[in-house]
Amino acid sequence: MEEDSVTIHAGVSAIKREDQILWRFGPENSRIAEIYKLNIPTCEINESFKDRLEMNNQTGSLTIKNIRIKHSGLYKLTIISNGGTSDKSFKVIVYAHLPVPNITRDSSQYSSYGSSVSNCSLLCSVLNVGHVTLSWYKGNSLLSSISVSDLSISLSLPLEVEYQDKNTYSCVLNNPISNQTTHLDISQLCQPCTDPTHCCGSAEAVIRLVVSAVVGVATVAVLVHHFRSVSIELRAQTSPSVP
Repeated sequence: MEEDSVTIHAGVSAIKREDQILWRFGPENSRIAEIYKLNIPTCEINESFKDRLEMNNQTGSLTIKNIRIKHSGLYKLTIISNGGTSDKSFKVIVYAHLPVPNITRDSSQYSSYGSSVSNCSLLCSVLNVGHVTLSWYKGNSLLSSISVSDLSISLSLPLEVEYQDKNTYSCVLNNPISNQTTHLDISQLCQPCTDPTHCCGSAEAVIRLVVSAVVGVATVAVLVHHFRSVSIELRAQTSPSVP
């Protein structure tokens, strides 16, 4: 996980005076740490590891402190001694801390006002994640899942349940070393709608409000015209005749 300290062991019980231990990183084989003839280890030759490396001058093991995703990759160890040269490779994968999944009602799927639809549409979402799987579970049974290998992407996974469903549902976000779970509270998120502003999608709600306003204005205009006509007619009937 990011921010952990990781130690890569060289597999040497004790460095001999004439030994040379060399650590390299990445496809460019950048030298990041070295020790030769028991001198003080040389580290941080690569700027991306600044203030993060420690090398044990007895065993040659390398410790990376406060590790980041950018430090994922291939680490190569070369040991040069009187007995010859040996090489080892270590693959390190660093994962970000996982956010807690967020379960919301899917506003685009709200039923129209006054309808008797009995299902509730939900979305489980996470933002800016990579190398993860997002899943819906019913109890311990997997219902659906979606995986992504890219970095910094947003995911959402739909689920439809009945308003009166008594089963236990949960949304789980996981990578190979950790997970985060959010449990669904159907009684809180899936109450049948009684307010058209909330039952409909936002666009439909706006249309309803506009139509209502137009109808209201038209009604007022018709009434005003009617009363004016009646008033003129009454005045005409009550006016004295001219001889």
